Amino acid sequence: MTRVSIESVQNLQVRVIAEDHSWIADEPVGVGDGSGPGPYDLLLGALGSCMIITLLLYARRKEWPLDRVEVEIEHDRVHADDAMNVEQAEGMVDRFRIELVVHGDLDVVQRDRLAYISTRCPVRKTLTGTNVFDESVTLAR
Repeated sequence: MTRVSIESVQNLQVRVIAEDHSWIADEPVGVGDGSGPGPYDLLLGALGSCMIITLLLYARRKEWPLDRVEVEIEHDRVHADDAMNVEQAEGMVDRFRIELVVHGDLDVVQRDRLAYISTRCPVRKTLTGTNVFDESVTLAR
């Protein structure tokens, strides 16, 4: 199980604590103070990081010459009618545009397999799977 703690700091800043690491998340200047990445920046960073780590581990296990991986991800909300590859959706949908670049002396079969494997990373599975939120709210005294 993964667990993080998040607490408000000042204005819209929040501190995120994950094991031995902590960082500030915020909203851009004009809404927040711009003192850290925003929630969607962190989400896209998590997705891209997971994709790259998944590919590096896979290539290492296969002993493939994967030298480096880059990924660019954009997120926006669009009407379902304007999104490609969306079936049975109405209203607004989240769209992720992903550009993956793999570096190394790879053949076409290896490159295509890495493209497929990148879609199997755990964070992407979480985003595209069925989710359940068990929540509680406590009034501090």
